[in-house]
Amino acid sequence: MHQSVEDIMTKKLVTFRPDTNVLEAINTLLKHKISGAPVVDEEGNIVGILSEIDCMETLIQDSYYHDARGSVSEFMSKNITTADVDMGIVDLAEFFVQKHFRRLPVTDHGKLVGQVSRRDVLKAIQ
Repeated sequence: MHQSVEDIMTKKLVTFRPDTNVLEAINTLLKHKISGAPVVDEEGNIVGILSEIDCMETLIQDSYYHDARGSVSEFMSKNITTADVDMGIVDLAEFFVQKHFRRLPVTDHGKLVGQVSRRDVLKAIQ
């Protein structure tokens, strides 16, 4: 049986909108004990990723300007690597080995449909 990313991905995700307040987003990451989350527009298209590193930019901004306000869109990474929902798990495993990513958003025609991690691949292989 040939498994694809769709078979092993997580479908319930924390996501943000570009206009979400960045401090609210940081609180959400901490509350859910996650290191980042996809940013999607109104149509469900992935437009960025907000990571812990991106959030640290707010600390730097606050130290210079004493104002850590702003929206997720001001801090998110716009250079996004995704996995296609139809990608095979062997190809995905090879990608993870080469690129050292821990997890990837999964898209279907540009729409965010889930997330897949190295751990998901290991569970599928087991």
